Amino acid sequence: MDPFTLVIVGLVIAVALAFDFTNGFHDTANAMATSIATGALKPKVAVLLAGMLNLLGAFLSVEVAKTISGGIINEAQVTIGPEFILAGLLGAIIWNMLTWLVGLPSSSSHALFGGLVGAVIVGAGVEGVNFGAVVSKILVPSLVSPVVAGLAAFCAVRLALFIVRRMNEVQTERGFRHGQTVTACLVALSHGTNDAQKTMGIITLTLIAVGLQESGSAPALWVVAACGLAIAAGTYAGGWRVIRTLGKGLTEISTPQGFAAEASSATAILVSSHLGFALSTTQVCSGAIIGSGLGKKGSVVNWAVAGRMLIAWLVTFPSAALIGAGMCSIARLGFAGTVCSCILGVAAITAIYLLSRRDPITAKNVNSSSAEPMPFAPSDMQHASAGSAA
Repeated sequence: MDPFTLVIVGLVIAVALAFDFTNGFHDTANAMATSIATGALKPKVAVLLAGMLNLLGAFLSVEVAKTISGGIINEAQVTIGPEFILAGLLGAIIWNMLTWLVGLPSSSSHALFGGLVGAVIVGAGVEGVNFGAVVSKILVPSLVSPVVAGLAAFCAVRLALFIVRRMNEVQTERGFRHGQTVTACLVALSHGTNDAQKTMGIITLTLIAVGLQESGSAPALWVVAACGLAIAAGTYAGGWRVIRTLGKGLTEISTPQGFAAEASSATAILVSSHLGFALSTTQVCSGAIIGSGLGKKGSVVNWAVAGRMLIAWLVTFPSAALIGAGMCSIARLGFAGTVCSCILGVAAITAIYLLSRRDPITAKNVNSSSAEPMPFAPSDMQHASAGSAA
């Protein structure tokens, strides 16, 4: 292997772990938003638990990683250069940062897949992408999973409220807060079994592409450990902007609703990880929160926010693909082009971060209404439709 290729492989691994970090803080909300919103867990305790369980979850399964490293990209039919994968990762990170800036819980998974597909199409042609696997393993689960999680949460809320109908509110809140601690931890664990594996798959795909690993082989232990640590660190950093949107923007969550949403999300994610489906944990958890809002009589669902989230879900894959394709068009010019694409990526990420400092959201004000980073006006909640069961 020539020195330039070795340097690019090193860059790919570094950028992949950087993406894993952004995945962690972008998706912390999936596991802990409802627990933080209901007060079941303190914000700092919640993100610490989520980080530790994400790390543990990364070691439990590699089925999703195998799907990515040996199913989506036809590395055996075309030559996939590591610079293509690097460009796709940059596209995913930039889109993750943009949606984090405005507090939208978009899919980090779809950003990754979109960036990778866009870069490979530019670098190797459409034959480099296995579109059958993209549809069956990514797009179909992304459509089905939030609906399933939402229906499960709706039924779980109705059942839970029926069981405790004779208990007073204080007893109900106290009991379900303890339950939420368990279910939130399950969501964090399941997030590690699904999302951490995606970066494992990307690094493994890179090693296969340059001949350092056999095609179809599972991620090496050091890859699993590195990805687990990166996503855990990102989770601990806390994506407070997205946490506020999921915890407070969609609906005001009570502890029975939070318990039902988290239990439904964890079940859906763990089953999908076992089957090797690289679904979006963001979409699953958002669907479950909406379902829990609809399941409680008199509860209000902010459909304006839900609509914006749906738009974000629809545009994430093509938007990240376009950014990845643009980065690849620069990276394919050679080593200098690859370095240039990295510089552009770092500049874009730095600019987004500096913009975020104008209106910082932290653990101290994540549940406060005094700062409003979410992409909707406070009056939206007053005009939201009532999502209640008949």
